[in-house]
Amino acid sequence: MTQALVPPLDRIARALLPLQSEPAGPEWNLDELEGLLGTARPRPAAVLLGLVDRGAGPNLLLTRRNERLRLHAGQVSLPGGRIDPGDAGALDAALREAGEEIGLARAQARPLGYLEPVRTVTGFRVVPLLAQVDPGFVARPDPAEVAAVFEVPLSFLLAPANLRALSVPYAGRPRRVLEYLPYPGAPGQRIWGVTASILYNLRQRLEASR
Repeated sequence: MTQALVPPLDRIARALLPLQSEPAGPEWNLDELEGLLGTARPRPAAVLLGLVDRGAGPNLLLTRRNERLRLHAGQVSLPGGRIDPGDAGALDAALREAGEEIGLARAQARPLGYLEPVRTVTGFRVVPLLAQVDPGFVARPDPAEVAAVFEVPLSFLLAPANLRALSVPYAGRPRRVLEYLPYPGAPGQRIWGVTASILYNLRQRLEASR
């Protein structure tokens, strides 16, 4: 199992887009979705990359979605969802959704910064928020949305050798999709697609900030 050296949390925060202004630029992955997106305006959404250090370095909180959900059923994902009219923005939405999905209280999360937005083929524009999570956090998943909550070391997710690109058929043409090698500590959990793309973007920003 390949591991990468994880930079200190303050350096991770410096590599992110600042909290003071929600990212408004184009989605960074539009090139890989060329020809696959419709003309409808994408729906705004936000996800949380929660980093929790239980003594052996930061782990990323991940979920496996309920098999009965209409979109992305059964897939590994980051806590998150649509930005509702009552949300103050992506930060508010990401923390609200994490509270609803896995029981993360706002007082247990310290926001660090944003990554660039990403688009999904299901019609969402997703803003990722990174946050430090209190090591005392214990997940309480909502079974209507979340089938499982698990953690993967950030060192595993930042190691280039653990990420590969696949070519899969979609809408009559090949599409490049990122996928992580299986993590031994979470057997059967496939980390791929949009979640893998977001983590790849995090690795890119960290590499560029050295």
